Amino acid sequence: MLESPVISHYVRPMPGLLPAIGFKEWALVCESMLRGETSLIFRKGGIAEGKEGFRFKHSQFFLFPTFFHEQISQTRLDVARDLEPQLETISIEAFAYVEFTLWISDLRTIEPLSGFHILRPELLEKRFNQDDVKGFNLAFIRIFRVFPNWHLTFHSSFGGCRSWIDLPTPSPDLVCRPALSDEEHERRRAVVESIRQ
Repeated sequence: MLESPVISHYVRPMPGLLPAIGFKEWALVCESMLRGETSLIFRKGGIAEGKEGFRFKHSQFFLFPTFFHEQISQTRLDVARDLEPQLETISIEAFAYVEFTLWISDLRTIEPLSGFHILRPELLEKRFNQDDVKGFNLAFIRIFRVFPNWHLTFHSSFGGCRSWIDLPTPSPDLVCRPALSDEEHERRRAVVESIRQ
């Protein structure tokens, strides 16, 4: 069993490299990343993740926004920030680089990180206690805004309870710009890395 927290990998961002991999994340979380409010991903795994469970098998990916009823109630956001579901067309607006990941086996470890995400503590506790193994994966990410927005017609291959999906080849004209300044990103990274000590 992994001890908490454990660093599993670290990559340097390479903004010119755009793989056609999508990571399914709540639309409200995706938006908060673009606003600079969220720098963390918490993931336990979906029912289609297989026997090995969830892992961050890709270090760079597009964020694929997902919608479900009452998503707003699972966050600390005001109800005015709720989003209308996209039913036929998906707008890809963000690209992410995973700088490092941690396995969290003590919820108290992440209390100092509440300013770097929008999820309710009750939701994190529920995810933490899900399944026999207590804990979840945390990823510290750098978010880039995609220009222009990449619009995809929804396809059945995008469905299912799984984290990773294959996307069509993106246009070579897409460019990425960081959602946070280098200084603020480095400040957050130092705080998140400090919980390993």
